[in-house]
Amino acid sequence: MIIEIDFNSDEAIYIQLRNQIVMGIAKEELQSGESLPSVRQMADYLGVNMHTVNKAYGMLRQEGYLTLDRRKGAVVSVQTKEKSQEVEEMNLALRMTIAQAICKEISKDEMHHIINQLYDEIMNIQED
Repeated sequence: MIIEIDFNSDEAIYIQLRNQIVMGIAKEELQSGESLPSVRQMADYLGVNMHTVNKAYGMLRQEGYLTLDRRKGAVVSVQTKEKSQEVEEMNLALRMTIAQAICKEISKDEMHHIINQLYDEIMNIQED
C-alpha cells in the first residue's frame, strides 16, 4: 500500500494518514495481522514528524483498527463493537455530511447514488 500525504491540504497530516490506513483496510490492501512500519520508519518514509505518525497510530488504536505490540509494533487488527453501537457511531459520523448536503442542495437521491457508487468503488465491485 502506498501512502501519499498532501502537504498543501487543509486536512491535518495525521488525519490523512489515518484515513489512508482505514481505506487500505477497507480495500483489503492491508490484512488483519499485518504489521505497519514503525513510527520512526513511517515518519521517515513520509517526511513528517514522528509525533504526527504516533498521533495517527494512537487514533487508529483507539478506534479499533490497530493494536500496538511492543515486539511487532502497530498491527492491523480491526476490533468491532456490537453492531448497534457501530451503527450508532456511523449515524453520528454521517449526520454532518448529510447536513452539508442539504445546505448545498444535494438531493436524497443524489446522496444515495454517491454512497452506492463509493461503496462499490471501495469494495471494488465492477458494474456490468
